[in-house]
Amino acid sequence: MEPLEHVAWPPEPIKTERLVLRESEARDRTAFVELLASPEVNTYLGGPRPRDEVERETPEVPGRWPGSFVVELDGTMIGHILLRRATKHRPAAVGKADLGYLFLPRAWGFGYAAEACAAALDWFDGVLPGEPVVLATQTANVGSMRLAAKLGFTEVERFEAWGAEQWLGMRSPVTP
Repeated sequence: MEPLEHVAWPPEPIKTERLVLRESEARDRTAFVELLASPEVNTYLGGPRPRDEVERETPEVPGRWPGSFVVELDGTMIGHILLRRATKHRPAAVGKADLGYLFLPRAWGFGYAAEACAAALDWFDGVLPGEPVVLATQTANVGSMRLAAKLGFTEVERFEAWGAEQWLGMRSPVTP
């Protein structure tokens, strides 16, 4: 199992029909702050953080590490996708690649998350073929549950964490 940290990074920008997945730049900082401070975005993630705290703690160029993709629509960041090694989930997830995503509320309902996550997973399959990917979400997060099913994740288990029922799904590796 090769660590994501050893994958050549950043990759060339990934273009889909409507979106570009690319490395973070300084111009994305405002959108990162908006994502992390948004009550809507963080409904199922423990709630928003105070905006002044997020402003203080967000670096000049946020989200710049292997597996971190800015999702851009028409030249503007609308979301963030992160593929990293799972360390804190259930034993079934530890060490596997974990898919996470956040999109600004104005980008919800247009299929951008599905399009961007599918592109990131295709990239992942190309650089680390044969590796499974996990995804965890609150069962109450209907949109995220729907997206997980659309992306091919199937339930591994449900568990209680952060005062709510969580769902852990796994996407079987695409064999090369």
